[in-house]
Amino acid sequence: MALSYKARRRWSLIILLVGLPLYIVAAVTVVDWMNRPPVWLELVVYVALGFLWMAPFRFVFLGVGRADPDAAPDDKHD
Repeated sequence: MALSYKARRRWSLIILLVGLPLYIVAAVTVVDWMNRPPVWLELVVYVALGFLWMAPFRFVFLGVGRADPDAAPDDKHD
């Protein structure tokens, strides 16, 4: 079942405002458990974790920045 445009916008907002900060805290905790690795390894871990959080939510964010495809077109012509 596909989510509607409005549902995807709402879920993307919740994910960005609640889920992403929690994920950032988790990523920093994971790197902290590594006992301060070399800078290059730390960067690789942060980049990998940065892409990892997006993978499950890709379908939610697709098309959210575009105009609502379900909205009625405006009848105004200039």
